[in-house]
Amino acid sequence: MTTWAEFEASAPEIANTGWRLLDRDGTGQALLATVSGDAAPRIHPIYLAVVDGRLYAFILRSRKRSDLERDGRFALHAHQDPARPSEFLLRGRAQLVRNGAVRDSVAAGWSFETDESYELFEFSLEDALLGRRDDAEEWPPRYSSWRSG
Repeated sequence: MTTWAEFEASAPEIANTGWRLLDRDGTGQALLATVSGDAAPRIHPIYLAVVDGRLYAFILRSRKRSDLERDGRFALHAHQDPARPSEFLLRGRAQLVRNGAVRDSVAAGWSFETDESYELFEFSLEDALLGRRDDAEEWPPRYSSWRSG
């Protein structure tokens, strides 16, 4: 698995453009897809951030959290802006962060207050896809991709 910093080092243009799409309003928002066994995938809005070169999200007790704890596989997709409809997708595995010092360090700079009901997850990356479109009329997108390892 690959950290955000390793992804950024190996595919800087995709990573930097992708982060601008995820963080377009300054709060790191995405749609998170999780899976659980044979059940259909679930989609959830989340907030995320890159801290010390790693991609994190705080997640409340919920089905998405249970899915990540049980399975770990995820897909993240940036919200789309109709005026600039580029798209960005990440896939990989999430892992619960059990180190309290890391959790506290990430929480200190988080965009909202967290408490003990939130668990911190780190997202390790397997692949990314960036589809660039300058406006809604441009089709198809200009795709760039990256794969770990």
